Amino acid sequence: MPKSKILSTSFNYQGMYPCPVCHVGKISHMPLMEAMSCDFCHQIFTVNVEQQQLVMPSRQPPLVWRWNGFNWTEAHLEGVEFGWGYVFAAFVFILLPTSIIGIVAYLFPPHPEAPLSWLPYIWTGLTFFSHLSIIIWLFVEIYQVPIRIYLRAIKQRLTGR
Repeated sequence: MPKSKILSTSFNYQGMYPCPVCHVGKISHMPLMEAMSCDFCHQIFTVNVEQQQLVMPSRQPPLVWRWNGFNWTEAHLEGVEFGWGYVFAAFVFILLPTSIIGIVAYLFPPHPEAPLSWLPYIWTGLTFFSHLSIIIWLFVEIYQVPIRIYLRAIKQRLTGR
C-alpha cells in the first residue's frame, strides 16, 4: 500500500479540517445540525459525505470543494463550467483596448512641447490597469475571495495573537 494512502483521511462529520474559504480557521461539525462551520470566518457549509464534498450554500450558485484526503481541491461553482473561452475573453478585454490606445499614441504622438504630451502614455497605462481591475473584481466576486478575512488573519499573525 502506498504511504500517501496511509496518511490520507476520509472526510466525515467528526473531524476538523482546514477552512477552504479563509485558509486560516478550522471547520468542524455544528451540534444538532447537518452542517459544518469555520471558527475563524464563520462560514457555514453543508456536507455531502458520500461524494466527499463541502458546499457553501450562502451564495448562488454555491461553491463546492472536494476533499482529496489531504486538503480541499480548488473551488468550482455548482453547475457552471468555465472554459478556456472565458480566459481568452478576459485577456482580449484587457489587451485589446490597451493595444489600440498604445498603437494610436505611438503612431500619432503629440508634439513634445505640448503641455499634455505625457497624457497618451498615462492613458494607455490607466486603460490596462482599469481593465485588469475589472477582471480581478469579477474573479473576486465569482469565487467570493474573503479579502477582509485574509487581511485580518495577516494582522493577527503580525501582532502575535
